[in-house]
Amino acid sequence: MTVLILVVDDEPDVTELFRQQFRRELRAGRFTMDFAHSAPDALACLKASDASSLILMFSDINMPGMTGLELLPLVRAARPDVPVIMITAYGDADTREKVLAGGAVGLITKPIDFDLLRSEIDRRVTSIAGPA
Repeated sequence: MTVLILVVDDEPDVTELFRQQFRRELRAGRFTMDFAHSAPDALACLKASDASSLILMFSDINMPGMTGLELLPLVRAARPDVPVIMITAYGDADTREKVLAGGAVGLITKPIDFDLLRSEIDRRVTSIAGPA
């Protein structure tokens, strides 16, 4: 089974940043990453993904049109099995409360701590696929 992680962010640079940070894992085929640059694109990716392959979603909160907070309940309704971690530049207590109340499993603040993200991904990939 291919393990898929979905990253949702309206900034195109984020795609390259994630690809660069996880290049070893991606080359080794440990998991794959899809990227959506808007909430509607993310919903389309959710619908198109194999139900068993999508194991984690990261979503920015501040996006034009539909925000990550508005996207969150739609993701939870469509794919309650997929954990969502929100990403924001504003990690205040109010934002954290909204994110967790909306059904996300966590909140990561920018600048992104990729060691933390790697640990989170490794934990989930290992629980699905077994140790690397």
